[in-house]
Amino acid sequence: MQRISTTVLGLVGSPDQARLLAHAQRLGGYGNVRAVLPPAEDPALTRAMAAWAEAARTHLAFVVHDADPLAEVVAAWVEHWDTADAPGRLELAVQAVEQRWRAGSLQLPDYYLVVDAEQLGATERHWYLGVLADRAPRRVVLVDDDHDALVHAVRRLGAGRWWPPLDRLLEGIDRRVPDQVDLGSRGPTPVGEPG
Repeated sequence: MQRISTTVLGLVGSPDQARLLAHAQRLGGYGNVRAVLPPAEDPALTRAMAAWAEAARTHLAFVVHDADPLAEVVAAWVEHWDTADAPGRLELAVQAVEQRWRAGSLQLPDYYLVVDAEQLGATERHWYLGVLADRAPRRVVLVDDDHDALVHAVRRLGAGRWWPPLDRLLEGIDRRVPDQVDLGSRGPTPVGEPG
């Protein structure tokens, strides 16, 4: 993972994109936080690359965005398990994101702030709270859909192991069955839990 001088926070979770946008904008109102909000109508990878480019140029303590670089992979993974997916969609999504990652055009956020996780579909919840949390438990933080809870979560972010290289994280993802994902002994980090 390429290191930059700011901590990147990715807001995901709530199916209400307007709520995520509002949370990001409010967090961006603090002096040490910059909100990066690429146009919602842009494709997911375009948004993620724009957010990463802005984060790499920022020298504030935090950058917050709602442009998950894995959004297309998540959607394809959910479709892979929940429906009779179009063959190859997941593979193509993984290839596209890995290509941009290898080119240095995007990185995972340092932390995923999963807002209102109980509102996600079961398979998507397994993605964030299982697949991702399994690889870096302290980098997935559960947060209520409340501004004060988000501020509290940001203030209490704990150190933890970094994400594995993206190609390793996504290796064999088509075989990670949602209800068999190991949530680990700790699972994702709830707000306020000591390290």
